[in-house]
Amino acid sequence: MAGLKIIKKRISSVVNIRKITKTMELVSAAKSRKMMVKVHDSLPYGNKVIELLNTISGITGDVELPLLRTEETPKKIILLVITANRGLCGGYNAQLLKLARLRIKELQSQQIPFDLHVIGKKGISYFKFIKVPVAKSWTHFDDGFVYLDAKTLATEYIQDFVNESYDQLELISTRYISAVVQRAENFTIFPMTQAGAADDATTKTANFIFEPSPDEILKTLLPHVAEYLFYKTVLEAITSEQIARRIAMKAASDAANDMNKSLTRIYNRKRQAAITQELAEIIAGADAIK
Repeated sequence: MAGLKIIKKRISSVVNIRKITKTMELVSAAKSRKMMVKVHDSLPYGNKVIELLNTISGITGDVELPLLRTEETPKKIILLVITANRGLCGGYNAQLLKLARLRIKELQSQQIPFDLHVIGKKGISYFKFIKVPVAKSWTHFDDGFVYLDAKTLATEYIQDFVNESYDQLELISTRYISAVVQRAENFTIFPMTQAGAADDATTKTANFIFEPSPDEILKTLLPHVAEYLFYKTVLEAITSEQIARRIAMKAASDAANDMNKSLTRIYNRKRQAAITQELAEIIAGADAIK
């Protein structure tokens, strides 16, 4: 009977764990849906800003603006790594930190000076553990992230780039491709590029009179593009985190269900064996009395 009590306790523990993981799965599912709506709602503005950037770039050609400043060999790089504040999200943080570690080794081997900036407690604690100094960190970005947060973040980095405090800003974050595909990537924000100028941009705007000049419009537009890129990047990172946590918690709930079924079968077999043994002992005792 002692064995049955132990198995019953294990079943009770598994059931309690399953309740927790199922709750976390449902919470993450709700948060991921909320964040996906935010990402999709930001696309019309972002697409229009990028379209305007392409159109103006097609008119101005190559211009010299602070945010377009490039260096053949960067004197200093900022590496911004966006991780989660919490765990229990599968390999989400591990993939980002592996990518960051490889990039850090690459910069060190090339002897390029860099500062490491980190968003998220998991990244901060990891780099502290491997003794890589973190120059700047944030821990308050979560599913309540709004455009004003992105604007504040972008303004700080824009100011430092314009003042030539660094020559390149690289981000390591998770791109949200779809509800089933998210990918950890390393990409550059600054210097910005006049990317994808439409071939017929000049023709489309031939009858337009610009006031101020296209160069001035581009100078004003670039910071807005940067703000949107920061907003989109952090939103996608938070969305991907919640999706990863939902998947991880669903896997944990399914595993708990399987374990509960297995333990219940073992419990029933042992209980049946104990009952059979007791009946056999009673019958044997009755026969002995006769």
